[in-house]
Amino acid sequence: MSSVHKISILGKDSIHCGFNLVPHISNTVLTTLPSTTYVLITDTNIAPLFLQSFLDQFTHDINTLFPDHNSKPRFITHIIPPGETTKSRDGKAEIEDFLLTQKCTRDTVILALGGGVIGDLVGFVSATFMRGVRFVQVPTSLLAMVDSSVGGKTAIDTPLGKNLIGSFWQPEYIFIDSAIWDEAAFALLESTSATLLDSLSSIPSMSLSALSSHPLLTLVISSVNTKSTIVTYDPKEANLRNLVNFGHTIGHAIEAFLTPYLLHGECVAVGMVLEAEIARGRGKETGLGQVGVGRLRRCIESYGLPTSVTHPMVLRAQAQALAASPPSPPMTIDGLLDRMAIDKKNTGSKVKKIVLLSRIGKTHELRATGVPDEEIRKVLAEGVTVVSGKVPHITLATPGSKSISNRALVLAALSGGTVKLRNLLHSDDTQVMMAALGALKAATFEWADNGETLIVTGSGGRLSLPPAGTELYLGNAGTAARFLTTVCTLVSPSKVASEPTIITGNSRMKQRPIAPLVAALSKANASIDYLESQGCLPLSIAPTGLAGGTLSLDASISSQYVSSILLCAPYAKEDTTLVLTGKAVISQLYIDMTIALMRDFGIEVTRERDPATGEPLNVYKIPRGTYKVPSSGEFTIESDASSATYPLAIAAITGTTCTLSSIGSSSLQGDARFAKEVLEPMGCTVVQTATETTVTGPPLGTLRAMGEVDMEPMTDAFLTAAVVGAVATDGGKGGQGGQGKNVLRIRGIANQRVKECNRIKAMRDQLAKFGVETSEFDDGIVIYGCPLASLKRGASIHCYDDHRVAMAFSVLATVVEGTIIEEKRCVEKTWPNWWDDLENKIGIKAEGVEIPHSHPASAATPSPSKPLSPSTTPSILLVGMRGSGKSHIGVLTSRTLSLPLLDFDDHFASLHPPSVRTFVQTHGWPAFRAAETELLLSLLSSHGQGWVISLGGGIVETPAAREALINFGKEQGGKVVWVKRELEVIERYLEREGERPAYGEGVRDVFQRREPWFAQCAGYEFGNYDSINAESGGLDAEIERFFGHVSGLKPNLAPNESRSYFLSLTYPDITPALPSIPELSAGVDALELRVDLLREPGATSAIASHAYVSHQISALRRKTSLPVVFTVRTVSQGGAFPDKATKEAADLLKLALRLGCEYIDVETTLPPTLIKEIVSLKGASHIITSFHDWSGSVAWDTPTMSSTYAVAAQYGDIVKLISKATSFSSNFTLQSFVAKHTSKPLIAINMGVEGQLSRVLNTCFTPVTHPLLPSKAAPGQLSFVEIQQALHLCGLLPSKKFYLFGTPIAHSMSPTLHNTAFTTLGLPHIYRLFETAAVGDEIKQLIKSPDFGGASVTIPFKLDPSTPSSLLSNGKLYGDNTDYLGIVASIRTRAPGLALGNSRAAALVIGAGGTARAAVYALKMMGTSDVYVFNRTAEKAEVLASCGASRVRVVTELGTWPGGVPPSVIVSTVPAAATSASPSPSTPAIYLPPSLFDAALNGVVIDMAYKPAQTPLLQLAAEAAPGWARVRGVEVLLEQGYVQFETWTGRACPRGIVRERVLERYDSSA
Repeated sequence: MSSVHKISILGKDSIHCGFNLVPHISNTVLTTLPSTTYVLITDTNIAPLFLQSFLDQFTHDINTLFPDHNSKPRFITHIIPPGETTKSRDGKAEIEDFLLTQKCTRDTVILALGGGVIGDLVGFVSATFMRGVRFVQVPTSLLAMVDSSVGGKTAIDTPLGKNLIGSFWQPEYIFIDSAIWDEAAFALLESTSATLLDSLSSIPSMSLSALSSHPLLTLVISSVNTKSTIVTYDPKEANLRNLVNFGHTIGHAIEAFLTPYLLHGECVAVGMVLEAEIARGRGKETGLGQVGVGRLRRCIESYGLPTSVTHPMVLRAQAQALAASPPSPPMTIDGLLDRMAIDKKNTGSKVKKIVLLSRIGKTHELRATGVPDEEIRKVLAEGVTVVSGKVPHITLATPGSKSISNRALVLAALSGGTVKLRNLLHSDDTQVMMAALGALKAATFEWADNGETLIVTGSGGRLSLPPAGTELYLGNAGTAARFLTTVCTLVSPSKVASEPTIITGNSRMKQRPIAPLVAALSKANASIDYLESQGCLPLSIAPTGLAGGTLSLDASISSQYVSSILLCAPYAKEDTTLVLTGKAVISQLYIDMTIALMRDFGIEVTRERDPATGEPLNVYKIPRGTYKVPSSGEFTIESDASSATYPLAIAAITGTTCTLSSIGSSSLQGDARFAKEVLEPMGCTVVQTATETTVTGPPLGTLRAMGEVDMEPMTDAFLTAAVVGAVATDGGKGGQGGQGKNVLRIRGIANQRVKECNRIKAMRDQLAKFGVETSEFDDGIVIYGCPLASLKRGASIHCYDDHRVAMAFSVLATVVEGTIIEEKRCVEKTWPNWWDDLENKIGIKAEGVEIPHSHPASAATPSPSKPLSPSTTPSILLVGMRGSGKSHIGVLTSRTLSLPLLDFDDHFASLHPPSVRTFVQTHGWPAFRAAETELLLSLLSSHGQGWVISLGGGIVETPAAREALINFGKEQGGKVVWVKRELEVIERYLEREGERPAYGEGVRDVFQRREPWFAQCAGYEFGNYDSINAESGGLDAEIERFFGHVSGLKPNLAPNESRSYFLSLTYPDITPALPSIPELSAGVDALELRVDLLREPGATSAIASHAYVSHQISALRRKTSLPVVFTVRTVSQGGAFPDKATKEAADLLKLALRLGCEYIDVETTLPPTLIKEIVSLKGASHIITSFHDWSGSVAWDTPTMSSTYAVAAQYGDIVKLISKATSFSSNFTLQSFVAKHTSKPLIAINMGVEGQLSRVLNTCFTPVTHPLLPSKAAPGQLSFVEIQQALHLCGLLPSKKFYLFGTPIAHSMSPTLHNTAFTTLGLPHIYRLFETAAVGDEIKQLIKSPDFGGASVTIPFKLDPSTPSSLLSNGKLYGDNTDYLGIVASIRTRAPGLALGNSRAAALVIGAGGTARAAVYALKMMGTSDVYVFNRTAEKAEVLASCGASRVRVVTELGTWPGGVPPSVIVSTVPAAATSASPSPSTPAIYLPPSLFDAALNGVVIDMAYKPAQTPLLQLAAEAAPGWARVRGVEVLLEQGYVQFETWTGRACPRGIVRERVLERYDSSA
């Protein structure tokens, strides 16, 4: 045991800190707290980790200290469910009942072993049990150690809020054992605190002296000291103790809505940032600026915690709460304020008590401050409205330039002195840069002036290797990655070893190019290796130093490569000459900026000129030397010139004056020209010195349009110019008829189409909301200004998550009242406190606005409260090799989901005529890839919702395109689908195809290069395999199912509201059983694929490969559209998958989601981090969280089973708990458990023969077997038929009678159809004929009978489509017309690809009676453009044509069609005897000419006549149009019957056996 550090609280040394304290805890408790009974209470998460060590130690010490058996105290343990839901009245009562049953008395000592939930709950039990018993806190989570365990606050939650019922009850001891730590709780620390975790892993082997100074122990003791001091001064939370509630006022309100889907610490993390923003919003009153808020936010985010209510973790939790059963109320701002009002710190008024900071580590007051609701609303709101009004004279400085900030950090770090950096931009990028420079010992950093000044002490270029095993993690900071690549070459090798420096980043950073820089450095003797993808991070950089001499660099991609070498060149071994190559140097202004800043730090770079012309060359000479800090010891970062345009534009548009310091004519930034070159020509007075700019606007409404302006040097500022131009008319009328006086034509901004969004389109779309007209050309935009008074008020501006869009429209909002900016937080990229500065420094009030919207779970789960629509669903992008079938699949997906289709290559050819092939031949592959990527970025912005886009096969060839596709899937919820096909098939296709350019290399080589990129970019995979022997329509049906499901537009989920079943397939190879799938799946709602039982032919591994599993699912999908339950059952859970193959199991579950499986069975025994990851990826699929107790040791009436349910319900849409029946009565205990656990649908089953009753009574997704299966998936499993028979015997499935009403019906096939189906599924029902021509008393009595199940209705009762052709009784009588449904099904099953929605599609109906009406209705429902009606009696045809549907036309001669459009569907509703394929003037039969059919259409012909089997119409079709599908009347009857059966029973009709029996009888009689 290590030494114990004791801390005093309330006058007692009752807080004991150390490592491995269990012996100390046991001895201290037993010797100082005498009792007859000690009770240790913990939860199911902690018990497996630490309970046994406590039990062993206390047992040992009790035996040692109390040798007399009669005097030995009892040591009892009790385990409860984990999580916030246990901290309730019911949870408290359960513990109290346990203590009473154990005969505990007032001398009992209770030990609370666990996190904050255990401490709060057990503490409250201790405070009230027997009017108060002694208790001890043993916190196991870091948060509980440093906060909740200290101070004696105990409480439980209620539905109205957290901790509302409780008491102050001080523990006798608090034992803080820093060796007790939950690995899951520390998982978030791994990415940001490697040193801490490394030391944690070495705790068991550390010496006592080392443990005493362990950094974790130091951290805990420091925190506990602070808390104990506060508690000692304020034990009852009168004022000072309120300070430790920082973040809790808002955090508790969020937690009240989102428990258990968001943890307490996660809610408080959001609360801390939002409450800090409230303090920042008060400006000088509190003194907290953006520096403090930024530091707090970045610190919290570095541990993976959320910082806003729109953070993905919060949105996902909201979606889970809304999807719960029963659903939680939506988390609105008013709802949050209501919850805050009943927080124990508040009094219910419109003022809430919130702890406000004045700086990091100091509060505004020594108590919580009263904050009005409107201030809280402002930080909670997603949107903001600017209250237009008079603007005073503005004087302010904008945030520092990011570009200059990063360069200044490198220069200061490499310098040989100390410099104060002022106005440094506080952003993620600059923090990454500082952290990396610190790790390299390049400099030390110290904050001053409350974080406004950074003091940098440079190393003079003497850099050291970072600690062994440390990687420099740069996130997505591109500037830092490029600058540090060269900086790392300057590292001095260690005397012991010369290990390389590793720099890496997040997934996006790993796709961003860095190859030109690495190539240039490598030629200069640098040793740099790619550790993953060629041309991208991570890099391994050896400490070789920079050679100097002449370096050549391709500068056509990024100027940051140039700046990287320039900044480090003075520390090369000799003077450096840098020669820039490439087609054109990108962003010369940024190169000039770097050179100017180097000059400020004492290094003069010379650019060579052409001796003949004097023109500057792309050759730079950099002398060796050491950077020197400016003589003043200070360096002020120039303000960001793009951000400066917004306050200047406010002055211009409102007619007031704005003065900006730190931005003037000497600026290094192009956007600094905005005032002189844009605002001044528009009528503003501009005074600009070298370091200051003042703009005074003309009187309100008198800005003049300036005509054309070239904004190529200041492209980001064009948005600001556009909103100013929207009100610049100079007397023009407004709009495009404004006589030219109102025109602002901005050119040179083509690159703005591929920024955060397509900014040109964004400005056009959003300006239109004000009534401002615009037009667009290849290089820019035209704004037609309007008089201010004519602009529309109340516009709601969508910002596309683009900071420039939001801030630009906030300028216009200052003069157009009611304008709402929907995404206020997007400004955080460059000016996080813009809205505060707008109010505090510019004088314009900004108010929070709640933006109503549905909350996606993860990025793509449809909200149950607001289903997706085709226009709002994220677009579907198809990727894959050319020839994989993307175009065909795209056409069918577009048709089935009613989404427009865009073929990327065709679209590219329309923009670059005549073809892709010609473009490549003319410009080459690199130019094509660049243009292709640019077009992709534009389309993702403009076509991000509501489209199906088939992309080119090589779209993944460039890092920028891959990054865009990945981001589209992860951040926008887009569906990127990899269409896969056999490589041999693709090769054969490409041998024939000649429209696209040749690869110039082998197809297999191309595929091998692209395969990992396809996998990386796509979130889904669709198998378009020719090798699967699919029946006709199988592929088309799967396209409809797959894309309908993954898009969320048509989720293919089973109806779990009533009894549902899935069939457990136990085949090692599913393909031989495919012909039997219809018979096997009769009656069930889904199919379970037991992936753990699959065995790949010829493979030695027990784990099937991803390719094999994918092929199995694709084969199954061609045979059935039933949902698939994807299960990987481990050995310990009763399956065959290796228990230790956790990663392999998780990878297979993720594969299931990629394959569009509807249900994923996730075992609760998987690590929580993996479960959370799978849940975050689920999209429209559902998670079944399962637990299998193979031994039956966990009884249904124990807390352990309740705890298991609680854990499973946190993650799963459905909970599955499986135990083993130890007796028949176990089934009744199970049913009692089910009745009490209703928050999620529950599969609860007892295995074994004695547990079969539980399978009969289970209502949700009962697993079933079938006699044809090779084995049962579990002991005691029953078939679907057996369960229906048992339900009937139990009285839970009473027999029903069904009828056919009408006449004549003696030869009807309906009894055969329905009775065959009832028998096949084991249903106890019967179908009978009831022949009648009138609805009399007898029918009325039948319908009222309790065993009446439903009826079919035929002539003479069918008059039109609104007349029911089937009836359903369920206490009430319902009607539905199945005639039209039978016609629709007949067409769709025979020709699923038939495009009836095409404007050139037509259909013909022969006849004008009731069935003809149903046919017309069916065809119009399918979207048929034109329906022709022919009847012998033209008047009846006219009546039908005038029934209300549009474009129903009467034709008087068959074979002659209006507009020359022939029908692709023909439906005859007249008796067969009334038609003839031979013309005969002597018979009244309708003549059917051969011209009736267009053989090229491959359409569908339906003859509703039952007899003869081959009618004249069908015979003519066989001869004149053999490609047409021919449908007999009996087959329509079958389709009708299938629909009727499912309507009555809720079960799909077993079509195979039913069709066989009906046709057998029909053929024998027809």
